[in-house]
Amino acid sequence: MSKLFNLLDAKFWKFIIVGVINTIVGTAIMFGFYNFLHFSYWTSSAANYILTSILSFFLNKYFTFQHKGSSWKSALRFAVNIAVCYLLAYGIAKPVTLLVLADTGQRLQENVAMFVGMVLFTLLNYIGQRFFAFK
Repeated sequence: MSKLFNLLDAKFWKFIIVGVINTIVGTAIMFGFYNFLHFSYWTSSAANYILTSILSFFLNKYFTFQHKGSSWKSALRFAVNIAVCYLLAYGIAKPVTLLVLADTGQRLQENVAMFVGMVLFTLLNYIGQRFFAFK
């Protein structure tokens, strides 16, 4: 139980603040691309993570984790973490959502899948950034 409380320290709350900023910007990008520009599920979600990952890297490196190590090394680890978390989260979210919402339309299924992907991504990303990218 004490290990759980160690994860919920100041770094966790700073990560949440950065995440809220990224979520607001990224949600507008992703759902705007999908619903208004009519881009695909994968293009819309990828655009979100590519654009907001740049902002996230700098905010988390300097504000959340106050990482003093090499920027190139941490940027590479950060990029690997983002890619793995994205592929896992959205790769899991879409088939599971399609299965659960099989009797609904594709637009609803993919909108819900993108939301589920956001939640999974956030959880995986925090663990990856804390223990891999900015360790």
